[in-house]
Amino acid sequence: MGRVEVPCALIVMGVSGSGKSTIAAALGQRLRWRFEDGDSFHPASNVEKMRTGHPLTDEDRWPWLNAIADEMARVCGRGEQIIIACSALKHSYRDVLLRGRDDVRFVFLKGTKELIAERLPQRKGHFMPPGLLTSQFDTLEPPEAGELVITVSIDETVEAIVDGIVRQLKLGGAKR
Repeated sequence: MGRVEVPCALIVMGVSGSGKSTIAAALGQRLRWRFEDGDSFHPASNVEKMRTGHPLTDEDRWPWLNAIADEMARVCGRGEQIIIACSALKHSYRDVLLRGRDDVRFVFLKGTKELIAERLPQRKGHFMPPGLLTSQFDTLEPPEAGELVITVSIDETVEAIVDGIVRQLKLGGAKR
């Protein structure tokens, strides 16, 4: 399959605290695409596990990743677009999300552990405790050139990050 020019879905990925929900929501507003936080697809048992400071296992993640992939398939099947904030830390997780599709792109929010650790205490009402940041970085398998990915540094303003993503997607809507 050749790559499609305009994806039907964007998955904004990165470790906890990298700004996935903030960037994905702002990107959704800019592009006028529906935004969903991938966390809302977690079963209650996963949320409770993370809230109590226990990292998820791959077995915990499969139903969550499949629920997100199912939603993307529904949305794309209707000819609509969606942006989902989802950590997608491993290659195998991204494979489950893609299911062989070429009309989905990943947006990798890349930042240092130090910068993200600095930002975590400022988050309000999130169930991921800062202590799990190390496990997130230990699990992270950064996307490679062959993956359908746009990589952006999180060391900028939200608007500048969104501008960079839109520019790389070549979809229009970037502020000049």
